[in-house]
Amino acid sequence: MIASLIKLILSNPSVSLLVTGLIGSLVSLLFKKRSRSKSVIVEAFVAYFFLFSIGIGYLDNFLMHVVFAEYTAKFIGWANSPFQLEVGFASLGMGMAGLIAFRKNLTFRLATLIPPAFFLWGAAGCHIYQISKTHNMAPGNAGAILWTDILLPIIGFSLLYAQWKIAQLTESAAQRPKKAKVLDGTCKK
Repeated sequence: MIASLIKLILSNPSVSLLVTGLIGSLVSLLFKKRSRSKSVIVEAFVAYFFLFSIGIGYLDNFLMHVVFAEYTAKFIGWANSPFQLEVGFASLGMGMAGLIAFRKNLTFRLATLIPPAFFLWGAAGCHIYQISKTHNMAPGNAGAILWTDILLPIIGFSLLYAQWKIAQLTESAAQRPKKAKVLDGTCKK
C-alpha cells in the first residue's frame, strides 16, 4: 500500500508537485512567526499550490513537450507532433503565471487558474475519448494523469473559494460597528 503510494507520487509529476506543495505549506506554517489564523493557513496552502502545481508543474510540462517531445508522445500513447511545441509554449506561459501567483492576490490567482483548469479538463475529455474510441490505456493517457487532470482544477478552485470566503468574513467583521462601552459614566469606543 505505502509502496504503491510512493510509486504513484514519484511516477506522476502532478501528484509529486501537489504533495510537495502541501509539504511546503506545512513547513512554511511551522516557521511562521505570526499567529496561524485561518487566513494565514489558507494563504499558505493557496500560495504553495500555485508555486508547485501550477508554476513548476507547467514549467515541467513545457520541458516535457518541447525538450522531451518523443518520450512524452510515447508516454501518452500518441505519435510525436509539432503541436507538442504549441502545448509546450502554452505551458510555459501558464507556468510563469503560476510562479508569479505564488505571492499575488486572489484576483490574479483566479485569472491564473482559469487557463490551466480548462486545459486540464479538456485534456481529461480527450483522454476519456481516446480510452473509449481507441482503447489507449498508456500511462500518460489512462493512468493517474487522467485523475489529476480532473482533480487539480477542483483543488485549485476549492482553495481559492476558501481564501475568498475567509476574506469575506474578515471584511464583514471589520465593517461591523463596535459597541460602545460605558466606563466611569462616559461612553468610549
